[in-house]
Formats: sequence, C-alpha cells, structure tokens
Amino acid sequence: MRLALGIRYNGRAYDGWQSQPSGRTVQDKLEAALTNFAAQPIRTLCAGRTDAGVHALMQVVHFDTPVQREPFSWMRGTNRFLPDDIAVQWAHPVPDEFHCRASALARRYVYVLSKSPVRPSLDSGRVGWSMHPLDGDAMRCAAALLIGRHDFSSFRASACQARSPVKDLRRIEITRVGEGERCRWHFEFEADAFLHHMIRNLMGSLLRIGRGDERPEWILQVLEARSRDAAAPTFSADGLYFMGPLYDVKWGLPAEATLQAGGAPYDGPP
Repeated sequence: MRLALGIRYNGRAYDGWQSQPSGRTVQDKLEAALTNFAAQPIRTLCAGRTDAGVHALMQVVHFDTPVQREPFSWMRGTNRFLPDDIAVQWAHPVPDEFHCRASALARRYVYVLSKSPVRPSLDSGRVGWSMHPLDGDAMRCAAALLIGRHDFSSFRASACQARSPVKDLRRIEITRVGEGERCRWHFEFEADAFLHHMIRNLMGSLLRIGRGDERPEWILQVLEARSRDAAAPTFSADGLYFMGPLYDVKWGLPAEATLQAGGAPYDGPP
C-alpha cells in the first residue's frame, strides 16, 4: 500500500532533508526509523526538500510498503525510533496515484524574525534576527509587487535544480507581533512551488526595504533584472519553517494539508 505521513522537525541539528553519506539528514533519520518499525527497508519521497537549519511544521512524505499496519501504529511506532526533534504527526493511506510532490497544489513557508537589540538566546536557531527597526508598510508594498507569476531568477540560488525559474507567488502576509523595541515579525509565503533559497533571498531584499535602505519600488528592479547579483544577500536559515504543501480534498488528508480547507494557520514555532 501507499502511505502518506505528516512530519514535524527542528532542522537545526541536520544537514537538511535530503539523504547524504553523513547520515545527518532528516530523511536518513526518518527512513531508519521506518525501517526499524517495519523490519524491512523503506525509502521515502518528500513534498519539499529543506536546507540545513530549516525547520518543518508539516513536511509530507509518501512511501510504498507491503507491511500492513494501522495508521495510528505507523505514527506511534515510527516515533519510537526517531530522535526527539523529529516526530510523525499523522499517517494516512492514499491511492497509488497520489504523489506527495506532484499532487501538491501549493506550498507554504513562514519566516519568524525577532526584532531586538540583542541576538536570540533561548530561541537561537529557531528565529531570524534583526536589530534594526522595520517599516511594515514599506515591506508590504514591496511584497505586493511580487505577487503573481514571474521569473524569480534574481532570488534563485546558483545550485538550484528547478527546470524553470517561473513561479506563481500567490500570497505574502507580513504581520508584527508585539510592540516596542522587542517584537516578532511573521512573513508567510504561498506559491505553487519555490526555487532553492528563494524565501531566504526574498527575505534579504524585503528587510533591506524594511530598514529604509531601498524604496519598495526597488524590488521591481531586482525582479526584472533576472540576476542574483541584483538582490540582497541570502538571509539566515534560522527562522525559516516549511508550513507544508496543500492538496485537493479528494485525497482525504488531514485538514491542515487540504487546499479547500485553507490549511492550518501558523501557530508559532514548535
């Protein structure tokens, strides 16, 4: 049968999602746990690969196996063999035609930024940081200019393997939580798909505008340049969370993974 899993993890200790010879990736840990539970090798595919230090609120994977277990058993049994910073949130049988990556209709990320005169300590590795005051209205004006289907080459890492730099960026929502010199900013992004480092490169440019170093209209110059050199430097991975993919309701997945249900709202870092 084919099974889909929803995974949550803190990515700080890992070399990203994708399996590597070091074995220090989320995929390596998950597949080892599944193999231990099923007592036979299991290989997974994921909805969206995350980089080193990037977290996930709902990574979705699928795999095929002849092993018959209840969904609840897959969740609890696999978690027994996982490290404390990775946990299966749900397990759900799906038809053979379901593909966690190809069937996704949208993907969502959130960047959590701490604005404070002092760098993060208790939240180190879980939030980004800026000591500078930020103009929310200026950043929202710039973000609005990015919405739509565009060539995002200016925000694409040189190592990106995507076939096309053209993506449909559907939503950027920027909210401030708290007042005074210490507060948090949440930047939510939704698109059909994202390029390698796209969110972190967008963050670098939005923050340059938020600090007042550029006007909101500058983002259009960057977009139209179609050159990575035109944008700001790549921002830290610390505060980046993959909120997960969204699917058609026909697959019967939990509401937080369903496009028609709007997906689960962001409720803060795990």
